[in-house]
Amino acid sequence: MSAARNTATKDFVLGLGATGLSIARYLRRNDIEAMFFDTRDEPPGVDELDELWPEAELLTGAATLPTHIARIIASPGIPDSHPLLESARKKKVEVVSDIELFAREAKAPFIAVTGSNGKSTVTTLLFHMCHAAGLDVYAGGNFGEPALDLLDKERPDIYVLELSSFQLQRTDKLPAEVAILLNISPDHLDWHADEDEYRAAKYRVYREAKSAVINRDDESAADCVEKIKKVISFGLDEPEDGHYGIRESDGTVYLARGENLLLSTKDLALFGTHNQANALAALAAGELAGIKLPDMLQVLVEFPGLPHRMQFVSRVGAVDFVNDSKATNVAAAVASVNSVDSMLVLIAGGVGKGAEFADLAAAMENKLRAAVLIGEDAEKISDALDTVMPVYFATDMEDAVQQAAAYAESDDTVLLAPACASLDQYENYAARGDKFAEAVGELRR
Repeated sequence: MSAARNTATKDFVLGLGATGLSIARYLRRNDIEAMFFDTRDEPPGVDELDELWPEAELLTGAATLPTHIARIIASPGIPDSHPLLESARKKKVEVVSDIELFAREAKAPFIAVTGSNGKSTVTTLLFHMCHAAGLDVYAGGNFGEPALDLLDKERPDIYVLELSSFQLQRTDKLPAEVAILLNISPDHLDWHADEDEYRAAKYRVYREAKSAVINRDDESAADCVEKIKKVISFGLDEPEDGHYGIRESDGTVYLARGENLLLSTKDLALFGTHNQANALAALAAGELAGIKLPDMLQVLVEFPGLPHRMQFVSRVGAVDFVNDSKATNVAAAVASVNSVDSMLVLIAGGVGKGAEFADLAAAMENKLRAAVLIGEDAEKISDALDTVMPVYFATDMEDAVQQAAAYAESDDTVLLAPACASLDQYENYAARGDKFAEAVGELRR
């Protein structure tokens, strides 16, 4: 990397990794001068940056805000409390996200998907629904390809973007063709100042949207879309005309639009009631995007879900093992628990991100055979569960799976639903889920 050159006005990119590198590629394509910063002394992506932009300056560790900065483009991993961002605000330097840059340049309409849980599943469903309808579609953002990399492809008919609260908080204009907020539960309180800030970031998805999908259980969402002309709601109750929900007929439960029965939940490839809600949200968004109903229903019959999201791993000794490693917060874990009818042995734990676990304990009442806890916040989860059922501690995933198998009884489910992030022990939730599947595989030997 080159030595410092602060004589010209530049963009200042905070954070490397996948998003930071996509910002670098975007700036390079557009001949915009930039310098880079990462809190880590040896950040991931430094070799790729050097190959892409050999003369670029990279600051690491602690740093002060350079002079002659045009704006800051911050990756999601850099919280607003970081000293460089606090300094930028004091100096009235513009701070934007990669999504802000995407929205300014995108020439095709886009669907914006956010929520505490389920957004990757809904983003993927919508991608497949658009594809089934014959549309040229790209999906990315917080899940899959970074949004700015999508701009380096031929213009599609439509984009589908998964957006995090971090990205939304730093995005000024977001004129989505369709905006979807699936749900909100306390999360990322280690990044946001408080729960109110987190909620405000999520509701921000609606501000400039042309049409909207709202969850009927969220009264605040309805207030946020009062000025949007086209709004469709979804929920797990019976829907009014033109909206999506659940209806029962002759003992069979159906996805429904108004009074019209669309698809038996038994024919839905996705598992669990929370995925019924995800399917309904995708149907509502697809309708607003102009996708025909038969194309959408075909996808719901065929798409089995994403890895590490209520993924059936194996049945060993009359016990089912289910991997929901993506349940990285309490609300997601509660949804996982509620989606299983049998008694459970729960494997949970990791980095709780400041969450409380009382709701998890409440969901486990009369369903929990035992809990096996791992990771940094195992003791905190134990304190919440200690009046529910026996709690045990494990050193790692192999130990946890072996203990869970021993405690489980015939026709029980061993469920990995951590309610926590994974970074205390694993690179990411996928690595944690892979370890779970590997440990289950060892039980069969």
